[in-house]
Amino acid sequence: MNSWDVSLACLLVGMIAISLLSNVVVLICFLYSPDIRKQVPGLFILNLTCCNLLMTVVNMPLTLAGMLNKQQPGGDRLCHIVGFLETFLTTNSMLSMAALSIDRWVAVVFPLSYHSKMRYKDAALIVGYTWLHSISFPTAALSLSWLGFHHLYASCTLYSKRHEERVPFSVFTGVFHALSFLLSFVVLCFTYLKVLKVARFHCKRIDVITMQTLVLLVDIHPSVRERCLEEQKRRRQRATKKISTFIGTFLLCFAPYVITRLVELSYVGPISYHWGVLSKCLAYSKAASDPFVYSLLRHQYKKCWKDILNRILKRGSINSSGLTGDSHSQNILQITE
Repeated sequence: MNSWDVSLACLLVGMIAISLLSNVVVLICFLYSPDIRKQVPGLFILNLTCCNLLMTVVNMPLTLAGMLNKQQPGGDRLCHIVGFLETFLTTNSMLSMAALSIDRWVAVVFPLSYHSKMRYKDAALIVGYTWLHSISFPTAALSLSWLGFHHLYASCTLYSKRHEERVPFSVFTGVFHALSFLLSFVVLCFTYLKVLKVARFHCKRIDVITMQTLVLLVDIHPSVRERCLEEQKRRRQRATKKISTFIGTFLLCFAPYVITRLVELSYVGPISYHWGVLSKCLAYSKAASDPFVYSLLRHQYKKCWKDILNRILKRGSINSSGLTGDSHSQNILQITE
């Protein structure tokens, strides 16, 4: 093994550890807090977390074994099962992120009708659709024998060994990525840009009130005035940073792998093995980053985990009033704070 192989193996081991720990923490918070469980986004986060955990304990270790041994881990039947799971879990994760963005869009843009438009039953139907959508492609690939070990990515995934099936397999792969990666990306961009527009509108309203207050308070200390103006500037930047994080992590993690798959099918020349494995590791890194992007950095999950730690340490929680549900004002504050 050269230095590239060692570096990629260490990178994947680190991602397995982070992904396993962070997703387990999210799952514990969901099971511990009844307020998190009763919220509609909690169902989407649960679905996403379960997909990430399965990817972490099944697909990532076998890809690591494929990297270290430079060959297929296990027999063909195991590889077909793993390839089926990877295709299903990846698509389900992407669609779950799209569902979360739709929920945030409805909550912020249509606050008065949110509880009638996005009920728990509606969320369950959306999750059911993501499962049907996600399972259709690996089922078709399995029936056509288009699942196997791909040496370029050191993993069991969509793969056809027969040269005469190159054209239909290329069309199938293109449609699969269009209805998984591209569809989710378009939904993310549409919904979060709408949310950003509403957040900026509220920031402008707050800015107007702040400026009017500063004008009226002529005796205010200059340092207080400067802090108000600085907070006003930070408020405008927070919404953009959060939206950029949601869309940017999705694009950064999945785009290199998807583009490499499409280039591989249309490009005659060889593609670097190390780049193929690196693009696969980037796709896996989404499972490690999702808990922080969507859950653990939110105040509600921080409070829940601190309460769990306090109970474990037998100190009790300082604030035991419980976690409150998200309202429209909380959704706006989550975007702007």
